[in-house]
Order: sequence, then C-alpha cells, then structure tokens
Amino acid sequence: MCGTDVHRDLRHPSGGQLTYGGVDLELRAADADRDQAAAVLGGALATGRLTSAEHAERLDAVYAAKTMGDLAPLTRDLPTEGGADASLVDAGRAEVAARFSKVIRSGRWVAGRRTRLTSRFGALIVNLTDAVLPGREITLEIDAFCGKLIVIVPAGAHVTDEGGALFAKRAVYGRNDLGDADGPVIRIVGDARFSKVAVHRGRLDRHESHALDAAVIT
Repeated sequence: MCGTDVHRDLRHPSGGQLTYGGVDLELRAADADRDQAAAVLGGALATGRLTSAEHAERLDAVYAAKTMGDLAPLTRDLPTEGGADASLVDAGRAEVAARFSKVIRSGRWVAGRRTRLTSRFGALIVNLTDAVLPGREITLEIDAFCGKLIVIVPAGAHVTDEGGALFAKRAVYGRNDLGDADGPVIRIVGDARFSKVAVHRGRLDRHESHALDAAVIT
C-alpha cells in the first residue's frame, strides 16, 4: 500500500537518523501516537478523503505499527484538522446524552475509543453500523437512570457486556453469533438503574425500526 515507497521518501539522504516533521522515525510508537493517527484516518473517512477499504487497510496498519516511522506514511497525505491535540482528544473520548428527551445518533459520525452514553429520564438510540470507529476495540460507558438506551452495532461485532443493573433490564441480541474474525470489539461497561438497555447486532429492517421506535416511545 504505502510502505516501501513512502518510507524511501522519509529517509535521511546521508543515511543518518530518520526524521519527519521533527520526529525521530525510529522511536517506538505509544498508544497515544496510534490513537492520534487513527483519529486522522477517521476524519479522512468522514470527509470522503479515504474510501472505506482504504480506511480499514490503513487502520489495521496503524494498530500494528511499532515505530513512528511505521505511522508517518499512513497519515502524511492527510490533513490534521484541528491540530494533533484536538485529534487525540476526539479519538480518546466522546459522549452522547439524552436527558428528559429522545436522542438518535446514527449515520456517519466519529465515535471515541471510550464513548459515554447517558440516558436519564430519556430515550437514547445510538447506531454504530455506519460510525467511524477509531480502533478495533471501543468501550461504551453506560449511564442509564430511569431511561431507555438502545445500541445498534455492526453485524460482525464482538460484544462483551460487563456492566451492572439495578431494577433494570440489559440484553444483547445475537449473543450466540461469534461475529467476524476481523469485526470490532464492543465492550460495554457502566450501570443501568431502573432502565432498559438493549444491544442489537446488524442493521435493522423497516419493520424492526418501527418496532424499535415504538418500544422507545412507550
């Protein structure tokens, strides 16, 4: 893809230390460096600079990167809108909340590696099937109190529910489906109190969407 040729462009002409943008390319990459690169890729996918296939290929390479030299070619042809620090924050955390209201988050949007979902006396529907995921594993932090929270994840996702419930119902539909080998890992933590939390795997057809909407309203 973008490995050999691009790395050749980054080499020091004298054969000395490899640098790019003032960064030593031989340095080991940290988790924060990989998260920052993933955020740039997510923004490029959301704005149409990368196709879904290109994004998936580069994202795999990002989380397999060992050094800064492995990371640099994956984003050097993409803009870092908002600056590196802003991109890193966006990749790290996100929040969607419904308080005394009904909120639907769907379509193309950028989730965080840790996304907080809050439903307090409200109804919240979060659809991740078309969302830009910043990595192969994301954590959904649930905070539901006297509300309803419905999460729709990609069909091949691996779902792990590690949260608690108090006078509440938590259900993961399609739990027996092991998911795709390359599917994202969705880890669910947090508490549901006097609430209903349901996770559905895969896209919903029109009948299911109407039934889901009716369930949220009632």
